Amino acid sequence: MRAACLQQRVDPCRPQDNLSRALKLARAALDKGARILVFPELFLTGFCYEQAAPSSFASYQDKPPYPSLDPFREMAKEHDCLIIGSIRNGRSNLGFCLDAGGLELRAKIHPFGQEKEHFDGGQFISPAATKWGMVGLEVCYDLRFPEVARALALQGADFLVTVAQFPAARRAQWRALCMARAIENQLPHVACNFASGGGSLIVSARGDVLAEAGQDEAVIIGEIDQCERDQVRREITCFADRRPEVY
Repeated sequence: MRAACLQQRVDPCRPQDNLSRALKLARAALDKGARILVFPELFLTGFCYEQAAPSSFASYQDKPPYPSLDPFREMAKEHDCLIIGSIRNGRSNLGFCLDAGGLELRAKIHPFGQEKEHFDGGQFISPAATKWGMVGLEVCYDLRFPEVARALALQGADFLVTVAQFPAARRAQWRALCMARAIENQLPHVACNFASGGGSLIVSARGDVLAEAGQDEAVIIGEIDQCERDQVRREITCFADRRPEVY
């Protein structure tokens, strides 16, 4: 199963420019055979807060049925692919999984810093059911909370996905955290950052880095082997050996 991180430049409050970039990167990923396409956090709008937005600020938020995703709905149907990212609806930063079968939404659990003035944290954690398996979706700062990925793993996630705008100054931490979430949960991890931060990763359930981006816009590709999860868990029995009654 071929997955792609679409490490996109994201300009705040420039949805048309961001959409144009996103579609170009998506077409490049599809041409390389990817069928799971992962964008960064808020890849269409960036963190477009009221004071920075034009007078038509309402257009930089989305509401059901989320028309900003219409070009990706068409793409999902035409190419039978899964598209993952996040969008804004009011005070929610909504991670999404979109395929021909429909849309699954998972709100970011932990707003970071100034985000708390504009976003509320999500109230539940669960994998999203898709044709490609159960997706354990995290949004940016959620990566720093191992409880989120572990809850997703315990609920049957087949692989982890993180969509992010992690700054370049903390890129070393980003890399370590992305690898740790894969290793400790014995799950493949597709971690897509925006181009300003760089360093998007695709990591196997063993913790091997299958693909890694630099600092610029890029499409990186990795083969996700869901069967490897069970093989790794037989070899190193962390989940069988858990003692939650002691924790």
